[in-house]
Amino acid sequence: MEVTNGSSGGDFILMGFSDQPQLEMVLFVLILISYLLTLLGNTTIVVVFHLDPHLHTPMYFFLSHLSFVDLCFTTSVIPQLLWNLWGPYKTITVIGCAVQLSVALSLGSTECVLLTIMAFDRYAAVCRPLHYMTIMHPRLCQGLAAVAWLSGMGNSAIQSTITLRLPRCGNRRIPNFGCEVPTMIKLACVDIRANEVVLFIATLILVLLPIALIVVSYGFIARAALRIKSSQAWRKALGTCGSHLLVVTLFFGMTSIIYIQPNSSFSKNSGKFLTLFYTVITPTLNPLIYTLRNKDMKGALRRLLGKDQS
Repeated sequence: MEVTNGSSGGDFILMGFSDQPQLEMVLFVLILISYLLTLLGNTTIVVVFHLDPHLHTPMYFFLSHLSFVDLCFTTSVIPQLLWNLWGPYKTITVIGCAVQLSVALSLGSTECVLLTIMAFDRYAAVCRPLHYMTIMHPRLCQGLAAVAWLSGMGNSAIQSTITLRLPRCGNRRIPNFGCEVPTMIKLACVDIRANEVVLFIATLILVLLPIALIVVSYGFIARAALRIKSSQAWRKALGTCGSHLLVVTLFFGMTSIIYIQPNSSFSKNSGKFLTLFYTVITPTLNPLIYTLRNKDMKGALRRLLGKDQS
């Protein structure tokens, strides 16, 4: 088969979209454009945060971490995807697959925790405005960011090690465009129920628990917002939380479907398109959502470009 041309005996074959070759060039162009926009948008947020003192607040501190995570996450997956879409070779080396699996899993887990921390930050801003800067002290913010990164690396170390050590008995065809735990464990030629339990527990801790904490945070925020009688204060509260809530919905909506029901027929038929959405589209939309809806970020961009002297 064409997809196996040029592959060595130990390489994995990323089936991806090879069953729909008419779509591959279209996808290549769209994904390349999205990737370039992701690089531009998220790099801009990171640079603007570090250069503009007006943005040195907890909200933008966590946003800069989120943008850096998105930059690294997409870079761990998309270049390989573009290479496979461009030519006839759909392979990735064992080492390349292990690196992609570990890095993408670490960064994805880190993003789950970061989005939860950002919900707590929004809760403190809306529900405890007079004590906000006391609660979200710079040292606490740095500690919370460290927790996010360390939890991501810890989850990746455990799951990647367990997944990569599974015997595959020569099974090398990955029915997706990247190396992910739900697809990799299906290549095993042994009982994978223990791996599915580990995956389920990790999903509970890093997907379902964050969703629950975010819902609780926004429940308190909604209750506080309903007590606001000033329309200006109401709009400010909505602007403060709207962007984050939209990003949370996009990210957790896709990941929960893939990781909570990895063996469902829906996941088997549509998993790669859902994975493509949260791997490519969500990191592209995040900077647009935060910049287009945020006057502070737009003001910082104007100052950086020299169009605002205030």
